[in-house]
Amino acid sequence: MAITLGELQQRIRDLFGAKDDRRGVEGTFMWFMEEVGELSAALRDRTDQDNLALEFADVLAWLATLANIANVDLDDAIQKKYGSGCPKCKATPCVCGAAKP
Repeated sequence: MAITLGELQQRIRDLFGAKDDRRGVEGTFMWFMEEVGELSAALRDRTDQDNLALEFADVLAWLATLANIANVDLDDAIQKKYGSGCPKCKATPCVCGAAKP
């Protein structure tokens, strides 16, 4: 089931929107950071690819939750920031050296 970033954001809103609104930005950000920590541990371990994939999914879902609470359309934000290529040199791939190795 392939979905767009906008569809993902709406799916998360449909599933958890009321609960997320009650938790607020601060509480949600703490959950997001916990999930980033779990992803970090899974990246260090790398013995369980299924778990690693699920941790990536969790981080993406919590990021979508934060965007929903903050009224940010992730699809629009990504298009504005990266739609023309590198934000600095506009090339694809980047040729300006702005990206760290």
